[in-house]
Amino acid sequence: MSDGIEQVKLAFTDLLKNISKPRRRLLYQQIGRELARNQRRRIKAQQNPDGSPFEPRKKRKQFSKKKGRIKNQLMFKKIVSPSHLKIRYEQEGISLGFYGGDAAIANVHQYGLYSSPSKYKDFKVKYAQRELLGFSEEDIEMIERFVIKAIAEGSL
Repeated sequence: MSDGIEQVKLAFTDLLKNISKPRRRLLYQQIGRELARNQRRRIKAQQNPDGSPFEPRKKRKQFSKKKGRIKNQLMFKKIVSPSHLKIRYEQEGISLGFYGGDAAIANVHQYGLYSSPSKYKDFKVKYAQRELLGFSEEDIEMIERFVIKAIAEGSL
């Protein structure tokens, strides 16, 4: 994922210096909103940035007659809301991600780490790697379109 970020940064660093600061901030806002929208859409569709589906949840043992109501639902239902997936505008760009407790949950799934399924459990479980955040080819093309449009408008 960081390789894709570095690739995008290097391609447009010199070009963005030619755009005025207010126009650059507007460009960052447009890219951030569209990137967040694309990430939310992709997470809701349960797909990694490369288009492959998320690995499904592990099946649970049935101890009672209750069926797994939560387990049958889509993963990351709440975490894709704007209150959890946040855009932060910085001096030299934007950052899109999760913060606080959401970041801990997202980090475990992003990298496939070990974590306790509940704060009341003593054991840890290895979670499957599900890339919540990342650049797809469509995202990189969208960023390129926005930057080219901004440069064309800035030169007029």
